[in-house]
Amino acid sequence: MAVLEYDAFLCELTRMFQRTRTSGSVSLTMKRYDGRTKPEPRASKGGSQPSAATTGADCHCLIRAKDGNKKISTVVHAKDVNKFHMAYANVLKGNMDSLKKHSNKKGPGDKEAVKKT
Repeated sequence: MAVLEYDAFLCELTRMFQRTRTSGSVSLTMKRYDGRTKPEPRASKGGSQPSAATTGADCHCLIRAKDGNKKISTVVHAKDVNKFHMAYANVLKGNMDSLKKHSNKKGPGDKEAVKKT
């Protein structure tokens, strides 16, 4: 998985959307990220001290995108969240035009079908 700067991430995300315009999908995930790559061991039963990650000292946001077997990700710092979110929203708005429309077909168990018979 490639960890990119957020400008490069948005460019690559746009390319992913272009590749999957006719068929395929792009999965996006966002989660809180504290900078650790390995889990911390559990505290003993006697006293549990909250770690710096749970207190919210310096929060980051990890954003991942997956298209088939290609994966990209970026880490956005708390001070850059507003700038990134505006650019991210523009990328999503510009590439959500090829969604399929939902068809409302009536099935045999619908209320209207039962009333007519």
